[in-house]
Amino acid sequence: MIKVTSKCIVILLTTFSSLLDAMAQEPCRKPVYLTLDTGNMASAELIASTLRKHQVKASFFLANERTPFGNFSLDDAWAGYWRERVSEGHAFGNHTFDHVYFPMQAAQGAAQQLIKARPQFGAAAGKTLRWSEQEFCSELGRVAERFQAITGTKLGGWWRAPGGKAPSAVFEAGERCGYRHVYWASAGFLGDELPSDRFTNAELLKKALDNIRPGDILMAHLGIWSRQEVFAPSLDPLIDGLKRKGFCFRTLRDHPVLGR
Repeated sequence: MIKVTSKCIVILLTTFSSLLDAMAQEPCRKPVYLTLDTGNMASAELIASTLRKHQVKASFFLANERTPFGNFSLDDAWAGYWRERVSEGHAFGNHTFDHVYFPMQAAQGAAQQLIKARPQFGAAAGKTLRWSEQEFCSELGRVAERFQAITGTKLGGWWRAPGGKAPSAVFEAGERCGYRHVYWASAGFLGDELPSDRFTNAELLKKALDNIRPGDILMAHLGIWSRQEVFAPSLDPLIDGLKRKGFCFRTLRDHPVLGR
């Protein structure tokens, strides 16, 4: 009889895990990069379940947004959620702590021009502020510090402006703060924030499956306040359909440009 020791079990489990990792990183000719902004988190658990079902890794962009559950997305109530996503191997980027919009502004010509900022949440919610570059970096730093505190993990070096828009000077400042801005492909805009009376889930799903191309960055949210027909259930057939067409999912860590 073969005696199986705890040490043998550990070795077997480690070997099996390594094989799974190797299989997951097989060469991919048609990669796509699913990114998920926090939003209101109403569909966060369903989306996490869908990703597990399909063994898909995504890249999450985090802000401290209000949820329907009486808390905010980076509160202690969500710490377990984020730790689970870390353990599953997802990637994480910055969406500004207070979900700050950056209105377009005329170039001032000064090397250190002030940044016009409009937080959606926090003490200055709804106000238009004028930030120095240092204050902008501090806003990004708040997300990194909070994520480190609740997960013990460093945030990735990417950020996404709420709405995806900001003056070029803000993107340049973001680089100096240590974050590269990540937009999305036109076909990768999954439309979960569009009005459902004009854009049904079936229509959005078909459009995505017809138009997404290799290398595209996809974008959706973990929940949206305004949409009546929740989009999150469509993520299941979307992932399945893309895989059937030969696509594979990668995080921004594996992106040929942003991953460097």
